[in-house]
Amino acid sequence: MILKQIEVKSSLIDENTNCYIFQDENTREAICIDPGGDLEKIEEMLNIMNAKLKYIYLTHSHLDHIEKARELKEKAGGEILISRKGAENINNSDINLANLINTSINIEIDSRVDDKDILHVGDIELKVIYTPGHTDDSTCLYCENENLVFTGDTLMYMGCGRCDFPTGNKKDLRKSLKKLFLLPENTFVYPGHGLPTTIKDEKERKI
Repeated sequence: MILKQIEVKSSLIDENTNCYIFQDENTREAICIDPGGDLEKIEEMLNIMNAKLKYIYLTHSHLDHIEKARELKEKAGGEILISRKGAENINNSDINLANLINTSINIEIDSRVDDKDILHVGDIELKVIYTPGHTDDSTCLYCENENLVFTGDTLMYMGCGRCDFPTGNKKDLRKSLKKLFLLPENTFVYPGHGLPTTIKDEKERKI
């Protein structure tokens, strides 16, 4: 397993976002999670890794996580995946926040994922966990064998995502956090913003 974290910035929003490339060493298949900006950085890393991009995974429909998905597919291939609800939301400028800067975005989704779906990237298995709250389309990706979870904006170091954007819901977020806190405590958490953490550390903070 090879994991690379790339801090990217949307060209439309002044916001740094964590983009991840997760690769199976044997087959070189890879998944790119949340390509929210800086396409050149992502392409460069894929080339360094000699990666075969299988999936472009979007944890939720906010612009700073999705902006470069279409261009990345055009450059490197790969299927664009998002939750079923996310496929409904992704091009809605009120929900993806593009309206905040008077713009719009158009991304065609290749496949929709549901809670408990399993994605295969080479020999790596990633389980989809539906975690609404920050948005109603948020999901996380859990890899049991590698002891890690990609949490988007649901769970972050010393905190969690905001609930005051369209489709956000505080009660749903609390339920989603409880679901994540059922994972093994030594699970590494790779969030959409900020530093990595662990399930144990965030449970102890009682966010």
